[in-house]
Amino acid sequence: MGHVRPLANGLRTDHPVPGLPFVDDSHIPLNEGPEAIEAVGRHEASGMWGRFDPNREGGGWHAFTTDPLQHTLGWSVRYHPEHGRTVLLMSDGATAFLHSQWSQDQLLFRAGGYWWDGTNWYRPGQVWDPVEEDYERRKARAAVTVSAADMLDGRADPARAYIGKVTTFDPEAPAPENWLDHLTLWTERHQEQDGALPLEKCVVDVASPELTGAQLLGIPEMAELGGITASTLRAYISRSNSEVPQPQAMVGGRAQWARAVAQDWVEARQRSSEGIRATMSAGDRDNLSPGAAAVRDRFAADFQNTLWGRPDVRKRWILRQRNETSVREVADTLAWSVAASLDRILPTDILGPTVQGAVLNDLAESIELHEHGKKRQKDASEKASWWHLNLTFRVAKMLDWYIRHHPDAAQWCIGDIMREAHRRWDVPPQQTIRTLRQALALDGELSEEARETYFALLTPREHTD
Repeated sequence: MGHVRPLANGLRTDHPVPGLPFVDDSHIPLNEGPEAIEAVGRHEASGMWGRFDPNREGGGWHAFTTDPLQHTLGWSVRYHPEHGRTVLLMSDGATAFLHSQWSQDQLLFRAGGYWWDGTNWYRPGQVWDPVEEDYERRKARAAVTVSAADMLDGRADPARAYIGKVTTFDPEAPAPENWLDHLTLWTERHQEQDGALPLEKCVVDVASPELTGAQLLGIPEMAELGGITASTLRAYISRSNSEVPQPQAMVGGRAQWARAVAQDWVEARQRSSEGIRATMSAGDRDNLSPGAAAVRDRFAADFQNTLWGRPDVRKRWILRQRNETSVREVADTLAWSVAASLDRILPTDILGPTVQGAVLNDLAESIELHEHGKKRQKDASEKASWWHLNLTFRVAKMLDWYIRHHPDAAQWCIGDIMREAHRRWDVPPQQTIRTLRQALALDGELSEEARETYFALLTPREHTD
């Protein structure tokens, strides 16, 4: 997943990010609710924006706004009724991205993407779960929350710290070296606030065996684990490739990743589209998938036989025969071989039942939706009508492709669809044909004349007594 970097802590945050300076946020209406924060960015001044959204997971809300004094910066706020609020100063272009990451139960992020939901710590989301339509949640091993109270050092001196101003803030300035002094100054200001969250509940960091020095990997080790060269990984990082996770630490100016995070990254690469293609094409001389390799080998043999095995074609290789007309004739012969072999590329005995199942599933959903609507009506005894039947865009496109490429096989498939629709739902065959014809008229590529001619041949005659 992508990642953004906060620039500073807001002075009224409850959860300071380690290493970041503190900036005065008194000109932002944090205590007036999310609508007021959004309203700051909705000001008529150009280049400003703002938004808030409620959180259904655990309650609370999240909001962002362009800073009214410095439009290149913005504020992101995440509030939870039990765990307080996080206030971060961001580049103005990054606030919306962080806003999307706070849309569920993520309360704060630490250590290069580790996140906390108020109870548990999770590793950065990398492996996609298609069922949940979200990244898999993988708990950090034996993770411990480090609070502000845990970090307070009696040797720290708040007099050596300062609170920055947004109008003079330099995003490129180095992080303060004496951060514990700054944390101590923040503590004094924090405790002066009404209803301040106890320092024991102010989360600063996370500690886990996964994040110890022995478990950290540099670029060479990370690259080796991922099966790529170190230079390739450096290129990914320089291009800000979002698939590369954030490092968990910087040691001597060098990025370091937790081994657990690196292993998740490797798994995500293997499960990606590129990873699947690489796995399925392993061992092929052209890096083709098994099916594509079989098609290549099949037509290579066909073309060899056409170009060399047939004397009438082979003689075209004589120098005086090499002209545009001869080349076109050979190309047409090879193209005909491909067109006549479509069933060997995508067998109709497999495709037909697949298309049939997809069409019947769309009809079933249409009928279910219609019946649900009828139950909500006072009079549900109306005579059955089938105007509501329809196909989804992709199913209609697939049926259209099948008819254009295999009209004879599609004929039998459509016959099976008419029979099943009549058997399951008592849909008249003429209505099924009408539904299919209408779907193809909207989403297909058949010409109107070809479509009407084709379906006229398939439509059964209505029986009259």
